Amino acid sequence: MNDLPPHDRKRFPPDEAEQLAELRLFYDSVYHATAEPRTMPSRHLRRLARRVGIRAGQQVLDVACGVGEWLLACDERGASVCGVDISARAIAACRAALPQGEFHVTPAESLPFADGRFDVVTCFGSLEHFVSPVRALREMVRVARREAIFLLLVPNADFLTRRLGLFSGTGQADVREEVRTLREWEALFDEAGLKVESRWRDLHVLSWSWIAARGWGAVPVRTAQAAALLVWPLKWQYQVYYLCSRRLEGAG
Repeated sequence: MNDLPPHDRKRFPPDEAEQLAELRLFYDSVYHATAEPRTMPSRHLRRLARRVGIRAGQQVLDVACGVGEWLLACDERGASVCGVDISARAIAACRAALPQGEFHVTPAESLPFADGRFDVVTCFGSLEHFVSPVRALREMVRVARREAIFLLLVPNADFLTRRLGLFSGTGQADVREEVRTLREWEALFDEAGLKVESRWRDLHVLSWSWIAARGWGAVPVRTAQAAALLVWPLKWQYQVYYLCSRRLEGAG
């Protein structure tokens, strides 16, 4: 269950195939070990779907979709949803929650879709864990329509709490986590053929579920952290959303 299937291994050099197999093992046996189908998206994701104009008739692809909470928000607005993830356990949860959707167990670096299919391509909090983020981004560009939008959420190496030595990474850092500065992320997007249209801070932490997630003892500190993100400039934020379009050939 946790190894890469033979057809996946053939698509990658041996060293990358081994790294992908390690990632799949981690996500199936640790990160998504107890994955359960979600029944509804968070208010944050519903607001995000409204903000970027998800609507009926669109085809939405979420890369590294996890258990599919973002796709639930898109489905609520009438979009046709599709998700890929390296974890078979996560994809099983997606299929249970969204039987009308299309889901595949596959690495992001090799997407099983024809060119120019999707209106919206998203990837939240995952590029930093990929074996080859630029190849994954190029795959996202390949499967997107010419007028598609891309919504990407990335962590910031200049996050002030990290710079002060008070944060060392997520629970996925043990397997693979390469965090870049915003300028470095933007250079990566450009290399993959994307043009940044806008960017904004991620404020999903402004919720009681996040503030109380580690028990009452952590509430004061997490409340202060959430409040700080409201006033800190973008360069100090924990995560940043990027809304991108395909960079047209010949454009500067």
